[in-house]
Amino acid sequence: MSSSEADEVFDDADGLDAGTMYDVTPAPQPEPEVSQPPEPIVVAPVMPPKKRFRPFRMIAMIIGGFLAFSILSVAIHRFVPVPITILMIERLAQGNGLDHRWVGASKISDNLKAAVIASEDAKFCTHDGFDYAAIKKAEQYNATHKKKRGASTISQQTAKNVFLWPDRSWVRKGFEVYYTFLIEHMWPKDRIITVYLNSVEWGPGIYGAEAASQHWFHHSAATLSKAEAAKLAAILPSPLKWKAVGSSKYVTRRSGSIQSRANVVANDGYDTCAVD
Repeated sequence: MSSSEADEVFDDADGLDAGTMYDVTPAPQPEPEVSQPPEPIVVAPVMPPKKRFRPFRMIAMIIGGFLAFSILSVAIHRFVPVPITILMIERLAQGNGLDHRWVGASKISDNLKAAVIASEDAKFCTHDGFDYAAIKKAEQYNATHKKKRGASTISQQTAKNVFLWPDRSWVRKGFEVYYTFLIEHMWPKDRIITVYLNSVEWGPGIYGAEAASQHWFHHSAATLSKAEAAKLAAILPSPLKWKAVGSSKYVTRRSGSIQSRANVVANDGYDTCAVD
């Protein structure tokens, strides 16, 4: 480069200020993008599965509960006195009152045990809760007679009096058979007749041997004579109508017959499972 050309370059440079010479403008920055809030995620509610109605399961639970309750109640009363029965409550609501005095087996005269076995269930000590011959005879008799004849044993009557309601129906009869089976397998015979004699009805509001003895004869059931025991046994089929004292001729004849049969029961040992 010649000296004249160099001078021209410097002359041109003299016309530029420092800012012009070094003006470096930064490149425009892109505007930041405005982030949009994320859209909420809608989650559909999870519905619990519908419970299916299972009738067979419910029926099984009901049956299982009843079996447990019935077995437990029978087991308890193998040792614990029966405080009250459905019949007692029903009669009390009808205004008959309630006189129920529980006593142990040793405080009930053997005369009464023999009389009741003679009048109600001569095969008490030998059957399994049911007198099948008597049931067959009752069926034959009832087929030709309007007035029906029963064949319930002392065990069946105990099951009905203690655990069931006083009603004549096939449903109650079915439960009676079931409870009879239970007490025959879970209680000894002397316990069955003890519970029976302490729970049976012997007059309006009168329940059990002790209350009956006190009501009719004014002394303890432990001292009942054979004649007195026979009179109590005689009114068992209709305790609200028949009387052990001042009774009708029919009840008097009936009690005499029972006393004679009770002597046979005692002498021949048909009551050995029940007496002390």
